[in-house]
Amino acid sequence: MVILGIGVDLCSVRRMARFSQNPKFLARVFVEEERRYAFSHKDPARHLAASFAAKEAFAKAGRWGLAKVGLLRVWLHRTPEGIPEIRWAEGILPGELAPGPCRVLVSVSHEEDMAVAVVLLEGGGNASPI
Repeated sequence: MVILGIGVDLCSVRRMARFSQNPKFLARVFVEEERRYAFSHKDPARHLAASFAAKEAFAKAGRWGLAKVGLLRVWLHRTPEGIPEIRWAEGILPGELAPGPCRVLVSVSHEEDMAVAVVLLEGGGNASPI
């Protein structure tokens, strides 16, 4: 596998707590799955901040920018075991990134007022780094 891109982003939990009181903001930034997951926990802002950081890190890893990717075209999914995975709308990946399969790895964490996400994009051996 070849590393095609890597992205990292930080998001303030405190700032997300303020924004999370606005239903229009939530609908514009997070898919239903992310909202449902976050609000099923004691401190939803921590999980919303991690999701937002993952979206930004994904956009940076692909060198697209968040405006091109779109806030609702990529989201942070958690498996039943709690493992985070990036999901995306059709047409974002892998076609415009590299021929063949592409793997997206994500790690998220939060501590006190900050959430962080790191995204790594990997492609087949014949893929070109971006």
